[in-house]
Parts: sequence; structure tokens; C-alpha cells
Amino acid sequence: MLKQRVITALLLLLLLLPALFYRDPAPFNFLALLFVAAATWEWARLNAWAMPASTLAAALMAVICALLWWSGWLAQPLPLIWLFAGAAWVLLGGWILRAGVPAWGQLNRSFRMLVGLLALVVTWLAVAQARLIGTNFLLSIFALVWAADIGAYFAGRTWGSRLIKRKLAASISPGKSWEGVFGGMAVVLLLAWGWTRFDLWAQPAVPSFYNHLAGRGTVFAVIACLFLAAMSVVGDLIESLVKRSAGAKDSSKLLPGHGGVLDRVDAMLPTLPLAMMLYTF
Repeated sequence: MLKQRVITALLLLLLLLPALFYRDPAPFNFLALLFVAAATWEWARLNAWAMPASTLAAALMAVICALLWWSGWLAQPLPLIWLFAGAAWVLLGGWILRAGVPAWGQLNRSFRMLVGLLALVVTWLAVAQARLIGTNFLLSIFALVWAADIGAYFAGRTWGSRLIKRKLAASISPGKSWEGVFGGMAVVLLLAWGWTRFDLWAQPAVPSFYNHLAGRGTVFAVIACLFLAAMSVVGDLIESLVKRSAGAKDSSKLLPGHGGVLDRVDAMLPTLPLAMMLYTF
């Protein structure tokens, strides 16, 4: 299993890193389109759609993203989309987690599919626009999600349920703790501070997302980073809820040793659109 994880991770890095740092954003945005299409297929399968219908959904997602790209949406400001996506993730995400696993399975299957399609297409728009802004900008948002996840893992392993006995979401993901959430938030704040210092020293052509937040004041930047770290946890928990409802351990086996695409990007689904919302407004 470890060997599979390492090989898959190296192959993904060899594929994604050259595209991420290439001067033209098109190769990276195309790869992101393929990943979103694959995630759509996984979402359909997790929500009890048959293989032909799931494959059709993935193809439809690819066509939708390609049409948005061709029609110039990536170069247009999309404040209302980011605002709608942000409100939906906060309100609907909170409701889904509060309702729990049984309630998800009782929702209309077409509605569940539509929710996933909207979340994924908005995420692709956010990734593509962030890459158009600049590699440093996009990478700093990616790093926020990774920092929250790494901080949560180590804080959870070290202090999980020792300081706060009540689990974060016992019926959805028993391994997650409040200590992990707070640890992830602390690492995100440390990352944001370090990245803004790096921007001041290196003077990159495109400032990071944190530099943009800092321009609105320290208090705003701290609140925004804590909010995004919390929402990355929401994305992770919702995917866990959907998998538990489907009786699945992983979203698929597309990435040997890592599960599926959704398993790798679940925390980014709310974080990227919300980051674009904060950037736009």
C-alpha cells in the first residue's frame, strides 16, 4: 500500500507540477477539468447512479467546463457566483452535517446529483480563475488546505479527545477531533504569516492570497484564514458523510493507494470558491 501511495503521488506530481508552473495556464486548467470530470463520475457512483449514467455525467461535466472556458467565463469577474457558492456551502453544508448520514440518503437522488455537479463546476471555475491570477496566488490557497489537513492530523494524533471529550462528528468521521480542527487553524495562521513575509522579501510578480487578505488588515486576514480552515473541514466531513451513506470506504480506486479524486480534493470544494469570494469582495 505504501509503495502504491508513493508511486501514485510521484506520478501526480510529475503531471501537475510542470502544468502548474508553465507560463500558459491552459495546460493546468485542462488537467483540472479532467480531474473534475473524474470526481463527477465518483460522485454519481456514490449516489447510486449506474455506470453508464455516471460516465455520461462525467462527460457532461467536461463539456460544461469546456463551454464555460470557450465562452470566456474564466476571464470574467464572477462575484455573484462566488457569493452564491459561499452562502450555499455555509448554509447547506451546515444543514447537511446537522441532519446527518440518514437524512442524506433520503434526499432525492437527482437533487443530490445536482448539488454535486454545481459544487464541482464552481470549484473548477475557482481553480481556473485563480491560476489565471497567478501561480503564487493559486498555490497559496492549495497550501492553506494542505496546512489545515496536516495540522489537524498531528494535533489530533497528539491531543485528540484529551482536552475536549466530545468528538467533532462521531457519527460521520469518528477519528476527527476538535483538537485537530484547532491545530489545523493554528498551522494555517502560521503559514499565512510566513507566506506574507516571503512575499515582502521575494516581491513576486503576483502576490499570494494571504498578501491580499493582509492588505485589508490583520484582523480581517486572521478571521478569513480561520474561516477557510474551518470550511476545509466541512468539505472533508461532507464527503465522509456521502461515503458513509453509500457504504464506501473510498470515493473510488482511480488513484491507487489514495482512493479517489474526491478523497484528495474534498476539502478544496468549499475552500477555493470561498477564497475567490474573499478575493473578489
